[in-house]
Order: sequence, then C-alpha cells, then structure tokens
Amino acid sequence: MKLEFPGKSARWTTPLILIRDLHLLRRFVRMRRAVFSLLSRFRISENTLMAILAVGIGLLAGLCNYAFRSCIDLFRWLIIDSGGQLTGYSPYAWNASRLWAIAFPITGAIVMFPLFIKFREDMAFGFPRFLETVNLRGGRLPLRLMFTRGISSALTIGSGGSAGQEGPIAQIGGTAGSVVGHLLGMSGERLKVLIGCGVSGGVAATFNAPLAGVFFAHEIVLLSSFELSSFTSIVISSGMATVVSRAMYGDIPAFDVPAYQLVHPLELAFYALLGVVCGCLAALFITGYGKTRDMFSRLPINPLWKPLLGGFLVGCVAVLLPQVQGNGYEFIEKAVSNDVGWLLVTLLIVGKMVATCVTVGSGLPGGTFAPSLFIGSVTGMSFGFLANSLFPYQTATPGAYALVGMGAFLASVTHAPMTGIFLLFEMTGSYKVIVPIMLACAIGTAVARHFHKDGIDTADLAAQGIDLRAGREQRVLERIRVKGVMMRDPEILPETMTIRQFLARSHSPRQTTFPVVTGGGELSGVVVIHDFLGIAFEQELLDQVTLGEMAAVDILTVTSEDTLAKALQIFERTPLDELPVVEPGGQRRVVGILTRHAITGAYNRAMVTQSLKE
Repeated sequence: MKLEFPGKSARWTTPLILIRDLHLLRRFVRMRRAVFSLLSRFRISENTLMAILAVGIGLLAGLCNYAFRSCIDLFRWLIIDSGGQLTGYSPYAWNASRLWAIAFPITGAIVMFPLFIKFREDMAFGFPRFLETVNLRGGRLPLRLMFTRGISSALTIGSGGSAGQEGPIAQIGGTAGSVVGHLLGMSGERLKVLIGCGVSGGVAATFNAPLAGVFFAHEIVLLSSFELSSFTSIVISSGMATVVSRAMYGDIPAFDVPAYQLVHPLELAFYALLGVVCGCLAALFITGYGKTRDMFSRLPINPLWKPLLGGFLVGCVAVLLPQVQGNGYEFIEKAVSNDVGWLLVTLLIVGKMVATCVTVGSGLPGGTFAPSLFIGSVTGMSFGFLANSLFPYQTATPGAYALVGMGAFLASVTHAPMTGIFLLFEMTGSYKVIVPIMLACAIGTAVARHFHKDGIDTADLAAQGIDLRAGREQRVLERIRVKGVMMRDPEILPETMTIRQFLARSHSPRQTTFPVVTGGGELSGVVVIHDFLGIAFEQELLDQVTLGEMAAVDILTVTSEDTLAKALQIFERTPLDELPVVEPGGQRRVVGILTRHAITGAYNRAMVTQSLKE
C-alpha cells in the first residue's frame, strides 16, 4: 500500500515506502540478533533450534488443517446441504432436481468474486507457483496466502468443485513455516526446511499419516534440496501435526478400509498390470489437465468469467455423475469396501478426470491429490472386476484392487512413488499390502515418466523451461552465452611435451584440465591433473612418454556461442568438471575453459538480478 499525503507529489511515495521497509528490515535484524544471542547464551545448537521450530510448526499445521476442514464443512452445509433443502435437490434421484447440481459450483465461484478482484495474484498462486517459489525464489510466502488460498479452496470443494484439499493445506502449512522462518530472519536452505515442515505437517494431519506427509514434502515439494539434516525436522513436524489431528478427530485412518489379503501369488502379475494401466491413465490425465488449462487461458473472455464457466461445466458432469463433487472421500470408502457396481466406477474414471480438469484448469482453487486418489480407486476397482471375473479363485475382491489403484495412480500422476507406498501402508496398517503397492507404484511411475518427464504439479513449469529437480530455471541459462562465463587465456599444452616437463611446469591454479593441441594449434585431447596422482612412472619413461600419448582424445567440447543450457547438457554426459571451449563453426581452436562452478555462479548471479528487478 502506498503512503501519500494530500497535496504531495507522487515522488514522495517511494522514499516513504523505503523508510517503512527499512524499519521492517531493522526489526528483523534485531530479532535475528536476539535469537542468535539466545542460542549462544543457552548453548543451543542449530539442529536443536530447528527441531524446536519443527515442533511449533507441526502444531500450527495441525491446527490449520482443522480450521481448513471446518471451513470446507461449513461451505458445504451453507451451499449444498442448505441449498438442497430449499430446492429439493437429491443427487441420487433421477428427476429435475438434479439440475441444481449446476448451481452449486457456480455459487461458489460467485462468492469468490471479491477474492479474485482484491487478491488476483494470490488466487493465481497455484501449487506449481508454490513449488517454484520454494525451490527457486527463496521461499518467501506472504501471511495472507494462508487465508486467501484457504478460504477460496474451501469454497471450491465445499460448493461441489472436483478438487482436493491436500494441495491447499500443503500451501497453508508451507506458508506458516515460511512466515515463522521469515520472522526469525532465516533464509536459504533453513527456510526451505521450515516450509517443508509445514507442508509435511499439513498433509500428515489430513490423512492421519505422518510418514506419507514426510515423503510428500521431500518427493513433491523439496525437489532440489533433500538433506538428511532436514529429514529430522520434517519428521518431527509431521508427527506433531498428526498428534493434533488425532486429538481433534480421533486415532482413525483417513479411509475406513477392510483388511487386505493376497489370495494367490499369481495376483502379483495382476497388480503389475494394474500399475501399467494406472501409468497410462496418469499420462492421459496429465495431458488433459495441461490442455484444459491452456484452453481456459486462451479464452477471449474476462478472467472472472472463467471460474464461472468451470463451475458450470463441472456442474453438468455432476448432474450425470454426482459422485464427482468435492474431494470424493465418501465414495472412495465405498469403492474399497466393494459397495459399488462395475459400470459406475468405469464411467467415473472419465467423469472424475473431466470434472477435475475443468475445475482446477478454469482457475478455481484446489488440488489434484484427492482426485488422483479417487481416479485410482475407480480404476483399480474396474480392473479388479475384470480380473475377478476371469480368475475368481486366484484374485481378491475388486475393493483390494481399488486400494492398490489409489496408491499406484497417485504415484504415477505425481511421480512420487514413496508417497503412494507409505500412504497406502499407513491407511491399511498391513504389511501384506507392501509388495503389491510397491510393484504397482514403481511400474506406474515408470510408465508415466515414459510419456511425461514431469508430474502433474511440475509439468506447467517444465513447459516454461523451469527444472525444479535440478534446482534451476532453464530460461535463465538460455539467455547466457558461454563466451561471457568462460575462463579466457587458459594454459594450453603442446602434444609433444613430455610427462617430466608437464610435472615440472608451474601450472596455473585456475584450471585442472589442460587442452592438448597439435603443432597447428588445433585441439587433439585433454589431460587432467588428477590422472597423474598416485601413478608411478619409471624415471626413464618420464622423458619418453608425451602428453599426446596420455591425453584423452574422445572429449566433448562447447563453443563460445553456445548457451549455458546447452553447455550444462553436455556436462551431464561427461565426468569432467572443466571442458575446452572452441571457436564456433566446427573449428578446433581453443579459446577458453568452461567449468561447472562458473555455470553455477553465473546462474546464481542472474537469479539474484532477476529477483531484484521483480
């Protein structure tokens, strides 16, 4: 908000803002000094501090989960339950009252209008943007994001939109961790760890599954910064959030599932085939989700009308298949309990995919985690009906396949197999499910990765050139040329030089890889100083063996006009940390040396400059 006085020129605004931010900065510095002073006085180590903060963030994430779920229940009561009483709406009665299913998600979109107008940036801050901010933008998340995303996502789910609460609660918990870290003046990897604590706590509290929360944070959110030291804090936070959830709701699993049994060893082949089916459908879902988002983004209408259109379309689907409304947890329990028919679950595979794509793709806030569980359960159950009809004595009930399908489809869509495995294990509490779910999740993830390198949460970012798993933004590397980063005037050695001359020569400390050139000055190979460590030579050989005989000749090179993105791809194909830079146009004349360290430094400087401009 700008600070201006009546009658003053706008040129006075900027200094006042700077003064306000300067006071804020000074408060942060004083708070940070006080924290460090406290740590020093009581001899509290950094790991101990992170563990203490993890406890607090876990408790906060558990309370946020309770508030978020209460908001969903409230909006569902206000819009669907109360609206149903007024209109006579019944989702399972084949009469005209089912048409009211169209009005409920539209009502939710209309109620969100003030949020779309006032907090447009926050409403567009979906889970991909959250991942980008955490992994590439320093992890600074505003406090208001907890409320804007929480309320809007609760409205989407509570009014019948096909979306999940896990993505939003991960953002809410992550924002809580970011705010705590920001207040204590933390940044960098420590701030990411605190965000991971909030994410794991939110997801763990939602499913009453602490291990699934831990792996969700590491596999899906902290893609580029997994460390053993961060694992401890995230485990603590996940456990504390689960304690809060169990205190509020009781020690019960997210889904009431029957005991799992492996009827026959032959079933493992069916579960492997189910993994293939889930992987293929997951790839289809990722493609459809991306195309739907692109379609809505290209629509030449006011952005405020797009959520209304999405609400209308999902309402039309709900008229035919009311089970697609909301997160679908109630129907998932019916599926794993064998309380659903084959035709319905088969139709719901397509229906839930379409409903989720138009809900989230139109801009209505919500996650894809719960819909993935829903689609996986109906896919597994439909597959289970087929397997049970063909091999009735060697296969379990369709509900068992629905259970494994949940984890397999979730792992395939998110490319996070450990999350799917441990979520199913904690939901069932049975070791017997481990082998089938590991098999299905691993195969499903491999098949989905064959079609899509990135999961549903990172596919949009990958299309923009942002590689979160590598911790870099590809577009930045594509704007920088090698000639602006390379080390110029490197030490170049003739191929006629002997080993004794090489070892006796005072080499430049700037490089460890030395280009070897012919008499005409063209590159013929390279020698690496480390190759000579620990190698014993006969004294007479030192004068007889030349560098031309020792040099590696099948080497990769980069040109001075290549981008750093291309250079990094070349580095991935070689173990060397330094590569010769040659002239463009097929020439072999060496003009410099490019190092991995130089690429990292150039990328970091470019990201800092970009952040300051933003």
